[in-house]
Amino acid sequence: MAIPVIDFSKVNGTGEERAKTMAQIAMDARSGFLPADEPWNPRGAPREGKKVCSEYFKLEREETFKNSTVAKTLNDLAGKKSSEKLENVDWEDVITLQRQHEWPSETPGFKETMAEYRAELKKLAEKVMEVMDENLDLPKGYIKKAFNDGEGDGAFFGTKVSHYPPCPHPELVNGLRAHTDAGGVILLFQDDEVGGLQILKDGQWIDVQPMKNTIVINTGDQIEVLSNGRYKSTWHRVLASPDGNRRSIASFYNPSLKATVAPAPAW
Repeated sequence: MAIPVIDFSKVNGTGEERAKTMAQIAMDARSGFLPADEPWNPRGAPREGKKVCSEYFKLEREETFKNSTVAKTLNDLAGKKSSEKLENVDWEDVITLQRQHEWPSETPGFKETMAEYRAELKKLAEKVMEVMDENLDLPKGYIKKAFNDGEGDGAFFGTKVSHYPPCPHPELVNGLRAHTDAGGVILLFQDDEVGGLQILKDGQWIDVQPMKNTIVINTGDQIEVLSNGRYKSTWHRVLASPDGNRRSIASFYNPSLKATVAPAPAW
């Protein structure tokens, strides 16, 4: 079962084409995951982001992960030849980019490229929330205002850069354990060659196919609360794989720590 792909730029149009796109977004987003084409970003920030993140992991993290606790624990477990599985760790190397934190500095162009990437993705997240406002019959800007605690720019916007190296024993560990996202709107630029992402739909795990130049939009727990369940927070996971280096860049637009999120008054 393929995940539907929507040309998100059509929400800027008019007439029947826009109406059809809005209706498709309203229907598909209720399942929690919604891949969107990339024409909203002519400068190609996602492609450049993937390139510089790949260079970063190869230059600064690859050897470190080979000697990490999870790698050593997995090899020890495999040596025991038991059916036990590592349940409380992920086969994933992660860095989180936030405005107030120090960023990697050894990889050429990393800071500049990822700063531009984050700025573009934040704009897209705010556009997605405006589309949700309209589909939920809420005033324009309602979700953004709720997440920012009424005014200002207090919402949390973070970016998680993940690397899933080839795993020698994928049957013994998860790439990323099954979970829902606790926040609001999640914009994922996943690997366009190496798969592994799955969502839980109707009791079955379904592959989210690798797609070029595509952002996968995921609604988190706070959107489910605010929409009173009309938009779902979907369970998802990443499978470990013996082949390829999977990269993903997930940006989170989450409520301010001061914000109180509740079902919108319309319900």
